Amino acid sequence: MSWRDRLPKVAGRLILDEPLGPFTWLRVGGPAEVIFMPADEGDLAGFLAALDPGVPLIAIGVGSNLLVRDGGVEGVVVRLGRAFAGVARQGESGMSAGAAALDSALAKAAAAEGLTGLEFYAGIPGTVGGAVAMNAGCYGAETREVCVRAFGLDRRGRAVTCEDPGGFGYRHGWGSEEGVVVTRAEFQGRPDELAAIASRMAEITDRRGETQPIREKTGGSTFKNPPGQSSWKLVDAAGWRGKLFRASGGGAMFSPLHANFLINPGEATAADLEGLGEAVRADVKARLGVELEWEIKRIGRVG
Repeated sequence: MSWRDRLPKVAGRLILDEPLGPFTWLRVGGPAEVIFMPADEGDLAGFLAALDPGVPLIAIGVGSNLLVRDGGVEGVVVRLGRAFAGVARQGESGMSAGAAALDSALAKAAAAEGLTGLEFYAGIPGTVGGAVAMNAGCYGAETREVCVRAFGLDRRGRAVTCEDPGGFGYRHGWGSEEGVVVTRAEFQGRPDELAAIASRMAEITDRRGETQPIREKTGGSTFKNPPGQSSWKLVDAAGWRGKLFRASGGGAMFSPLHANFLINPGEATAADLEGLGEAVRADVKARLGVELEWEIKRIGRVG
């Protein structure tokens, strides 16, 4: 009898052998052995408490910065839904948001409350849980500057709290790598005029639309920025902007619009996308002497 035959009863959904490609922006990847969509936090806690601790487990959001390999993912993939997507005012100038809430929804809700400081989330196409897990940021602002507390469940289903988001590192926060499923986070804003907040949000949204391939199948920023440098400039200098790379499928490329955005122009496989990333890393290292690090999270088995 396998571990899948001993899965606990849940109020939410358990799906076996479901392809993960449709759950990601890049639209590639093999199946998860199990996908769990909990009905609420109690359902998630009970599942985690009963699950064999030796079974691999990872939580995903909307898959905007995720590459699932063609061989699929071992263990359980947790995907939080509507019960974890609420956003509300908290206190005089704070906001509380569930892990499944879109970053843009947090930005809009804060703006409607007349709170500034969270506008940059309008430019991040992920969820609050993902923002906490990777200390997401853009246009000079990061999650660690505005997140004051995060909440989650550990592998035994026990409630845990991160009290020091300010200590997050560059593109590293608190989440699956610490054995935690993030469920909610609290943020601090500052009162400001509604018109001024709306203007800043519009500027961020317009800038993103003009400089990023938001209508493509993309994984967002592919590589972290090396200290004092921009990854897109390094990829561009090595000649990879818009250059098609094919490992096994329809091919992948770095966007002609933004050279640090990996895109699936049609029928790419995960092998195409990861192969291109590795080829670019090797070429930039050889030509320019700079070691690029992946920002896109890659999970699963090679097909």
